[in-house]
Amino acid sequence: MSHLVILGGSDGTVSAFRAARRMGLTTICVDMRPDAPGVGEADEFLHISTRDVPAIAAALRGRAGLAGLLAPGTDINLPSLVELARMLGLPCGLTEETLRASTDKLYFRQVCERLGLPGPRYATDPALRPPLPVIVKPVDSGSSRGITICREPGEVPAAMAHAADVSPSGRVIIEELLTGEDLCAEGMLQDGRVALLGLSRRVTAPPEVVAVGHDMAPGDGVLEKEVTRQLELVCGDLGYSDGPLNVDLFVNDGEVTLVEMGARIGGNGLGEALGLMHGVDTVEAAVRLAVGERPDLTPTRRGPASVRVLRAPAAGTLAAIEGLASLPESAEVVVVAKPGDQVVPYTECRAKLGYVVDHVPADLDALIRIDVR
Repeated sequence: MSHLVILGGSDGTVSAFRAARRMGLTTICVDMRPDAPGVGEADEFLHISTRDVPAIAAALRGRAGLAGLLAPGTDINLPSLVELARMLGLPCGLTEETLRASTDKLYFRQVCERLGLPGPRYATDPALRPPLPVIVKPVDSGSSRGITICREPGEVPAAMAHAADVSPSGRVIIEELLTGEDLCAEGMLQDGRVALLGLSRRVTAPPEVVAVGHDMAPGDGVLEKEVTRQLELVCGDLGYSDGPLNVDLFVNDGEVTLVEMGARIGGNGLGEALGLMHGVDTVEAAVRLAVGERPDLTPTRRGPASVRVLRAPAAGTLAAIEGLASLPESAEVVVVAKPGDQVVPYTECRAKLGYVVDHVPADLDALIRIDVR
């Protein structure tokens, strides 16, 4: 029996566990949280921090049938994936440069700048910050944590302290606040080319930093070609040729600005949405790459796909999520909260209760009732 090790058990890993099961792989979940959503999806659980590489290696070394490693849904576990793959002799398509670009927002800005691509003005020193308004964020934290938009000078010091507090390295970047259309790009690379691409528009709610949904649809081709050109340029520079991509970008008067990238399956259902759009199981494709196989990325359709996040209306104890049975049969539903859990309003990605992926947007407010007491 072949085993796939999945680093992390967040909601962004659930689809990967399910894809591996469909492929006949047994799965091992590594996480510090025994109640993480992925734990219940896995065949085996290692109660170890994903950052404790020596402990994970010791638990896995010498195990028969170990086929690969995967770290979907977040960039935080990519450093451990690269190090473990090297220690255990397992497949890994990430170069050191790709890893750094995925986990260091400042380095990604420098790569784009070196390649002559558009980008916001930025600084790490508040004395050199761009003109207001600016966005302050940790250099190396994910899940939209520590991000603040500052419109007044007096807001910057507190925003920097907040960002530094959630940054593993304590480093912060201050960027010019971009205007235009805020998009997400989900893609799959094969042989250095973007084989599949889906551009999605964020559906936001106050405070308008965290997306509560995404609408992915085919465009006229012009925008997709420019995004593809820039992504292939960046990935070629980084030496990344095969695997998933998750990218934030802005479009203003036709100019595309890449904001940040992750060489992994996107969270919040974006990986599943890309597959739904093209008729390709993109999550399964990422699993195949993780175990050293070459996936078939031939599209079988081209149509819209949407994601909507299940979120609590208030802080408290979750009593029930009602109405899931009323969703269309075509919908893929991932629920990561259960009655009795303490929940909070959705101001960052890890506060979600789950998500729904389908061809058309689900009106969750009309179909789903989330009871919090």
